Amino acid sequence: MKTTTTLLALAGLLPLLAMAQAAPQKPVAPAKVPTSAAAASPARAPAKPGGLIAALPTMVVYKTPTCGCCKVWVKHMEQAGFKVQTRDLADLGAVKARLGVPYGKGSCHTAEVGGYFVEGHVPAADVKRMLAEKPAARGLTVPGMPLGSPGMEVPDGTVEAYAVELVGRDGKTRVFSRHGK
Repeated sequence: MKTTTTLLALAGLLPLLAMAQAAPQKPVAPAKVPTSAAAASPARAPAKPGGLIAALPTMVVYKTPTCGCCKVWVKHMEQAGFKVQTRDLADLGAVKARLGVPYGKGSCHTAEVGGYFVEGHVPAADVKRMLAEKPAARGLTVPGMPLGSPGMEVPDGTVEAYAVELVGRDGKTRVFSRHGK
């Protein structure tokens, strides 16, 4: 517990631990069953023409070595069928600049997958949708660290309203999907 407390303190999440320990434990509502083929098959990507199933591409995640929520997000992606390689860096600024993450749209980790970036706590289903649709874009971002997004879950199941944004090749953003209340 001491190691967990230290990691949470370093990540600035110690208040969440205190709230979680003090709050009565409520059962978390079951997840919605995905309706699209891309989301329903966690270990496979969308079908190719002719009915063949493509494997999901390997994802490379750049994060700081002390961020606990990044590790939880990586597990979320692995559970969704992605093979994930992590790279621990002291400063992610150069990676974000190289990939074209717009200023003010950053978060605590950055990933590369299938020629796109994935910035922050983007749900795996949205990443799969992007890979299936292949938009003319740089990638997806969830700016900040919304409560209840993948990697930022809380015991009571609360999910803040947040938007996943698609970053076009020109750097402009538009809403790709919405989550929470």
